[in-house]
Amino acid sequence: MTYQEVLQQARGHMGACKVCPVCNGAACRNTIPGPGAKGMGDTAMRNFDKWQQIRVNMDTLVPSREADTTFSLFGRTFAAPFFAGPVGAVSMHYSDLYNDLSYNSVLVSACAENGLAAFTGDGLDSQVMVAATKAIGEAGGVGVPTVKPWNLGTIQEKMALVKESGAFAVAMDIDAAGLPFLKNMQPPAGGKSVEELAAIVKAAGAPFIVKGIMTVKGAQKAMAAGASAIVVSNHGGRVLDQCPATAEVLEEIVKAVNGHMKVLVDGGIRSGVDVFKALALGADGVLIARPFVAAVYGGGKDGVKAYIQKIQSELSDTMAMCGAFSLSEITRDMVRV
Repeated sequence: MTYQEVLQQARGHMGACKVCPVCNGAACRNTIPGPGAKGMGDTAMRNFDKWQQIRVNMDTLVPSREADTTFSLFGRTFAAPFFAGPVGAVSMHYSDLYNDLSYNSVLVSACAENGLAAFTGDGLDSQVMVAATKAIGEAGGVGVPTVKPWNLGTIQEKMALVKESGAFAVAMDIDAAGLPFLKNMQPPAGGKSVEELAAIVKAAGAPFIVKGIMTVKGAQKAMAAGASAIVVSNHGGRVLDQCPATAEVLEEIVKAVNGHMKVLVDGGIRSGVDVFKALALGADGVLIARPFVAAVYGGGKDGVKAYIQKIQSELSDTMAMCGAFSLSEITRDMVRV
């Protein structure tokens, strides 16, 4: 199954999502429910645009050999330095062809079978986390359950499922504090103090990833709380309009962290060339979310496999054409901002 066939089959299955040839946020803008972003939809489009403004520097005056895209994180080795990002409420935002349970089941297993890992979503329905962690357990722990910043009692319930799954890491999308259903919870849910986050990190029992960091100050707080990694992310523009793009803040955050924890990034990354750019700016790896939804809706496991092969092939080709034959050889001078 080719990626073009995946897109063709996904069209008409995904509600407000038009399955554009390039997922840049322009056609869906502020369609929520749907794949769009908050307010004017500016942040999602800016995420995409800023990666496109970065250019790669070609250099083929190097000894030719095969590019190696393998990537290690927390003791696990993966085929490439990208993950499927967490997506929730797929039946509401896309269509009822899948629900969160069936979507995560397909995504987790397909990613694991192709040498990658998926971050899974979370939701008001407690069965979403039950099914996601079950799928991760069946995949030998190859997956990252992403817990929302609920109140402490709910987090404890979710973490028990995470531990049972044997997941190699756990994440919290701290920026989900901006979602209406969290704001309306009783007891209250949402943003966490450094002290609260530190207690959650300590109780997790696995490397903890804080997703939703957009400032140096935020990165320093996550580090103080004991996080093993952060994801530079603005939630795809879905929680706050007119944020900077992740590509605009990545490099300064990487410099501030200074190797003390892993730095991942998401937001508008749509090709293997974009993955290369993120690594050149200092990221250890990336997350890609919306295009994986189209891959699942357009071809199930085969669709996910086709999309993974596309991104990995583009990354490998870019590395070779820029003179980097392993991820460690990708350096800042290989891109022009």
